[in-house]
Amino acid sequence: MAPTIEISRLSVDRGGATVLDRLSLSVDGGVVTGLLGPSGSGKSTLMRAIVGVQIVAGGDVHVLGLPAGSPALRSRVGYVTQSPSVYADLSVRENLAYFARVLGVASTRADDVIERVGLGETATRLVGKLSGGQKARVSLATALLGEPEVLVLDEPTVGLDPVLRRDLWDFFHELADDGATLLVSSHVMDEAARCDRLLLLREGRILADLTPAELLRRTGAPDLDAAFLQLVEGGPTP
Repeated sequence: MAPTIEISRLSVDRGGATVLDRLSLSVDGGVVTGLLGPSGSGKSTLMRAIVGVQIVAGGDVHVLGLPAGSPALRSRVGYVTQSPSVYADLSVRENLAYFARVLGVASTRADDVIERVGLGETATRLVGKLSGGQKARVSLATALLGEPEVLVLDEPTVGLDPVLRRDLWDFFHELADDGATLLVSSHVMDEAARCDRLLLLREGRILADLTPAELLRRTGAPDLDAAFLQLVEGGPTP
């Protein structure tokens, strides 16, 4: 089976600086892939390139066999940015109902995803009155409406309490078990341990591509925090 996401020699420049430098990788379906790296490493830029909203200097990005950003991918790829991308002057349910109509999905799907992300008790509240973590969950709910085959999630659990973070990660794995492809960026190392595969970026290049267990074994570090720091400060694994 062909990879869900295929990237070949992707380069992105911004303000005269190279953000991604001839980066190549592939991501398979049915897997939760974690995207890790220090601030400025290119994680968000890579995610934008995958969903087709990033101007690139060179290279190719294909998702589900189509060029990234193709109109046919709009209902097949879900994207959650770091900043909530919903309407503050609408309630949670009104936001979900609106996006359900845009995507052409059944209105009952809105209630399903509201419950799935733990917003049932706040469904009638205005999004502008919610906490940052609750707003992030509304954005995640909108991305889930169309039951996308690919989910690109840029730090989706920032500001959430440990119980909700655990529940969402369990949900991510349920989606992967059903065949979805998930690419999740995070700066929290305990979340890295929840991923099937890790991609570590530094200065626009892939520093390592391995499982959490392989990362610990290759670095000899006692935990993922130490392993990550060792890679960032010392370079690629052998």
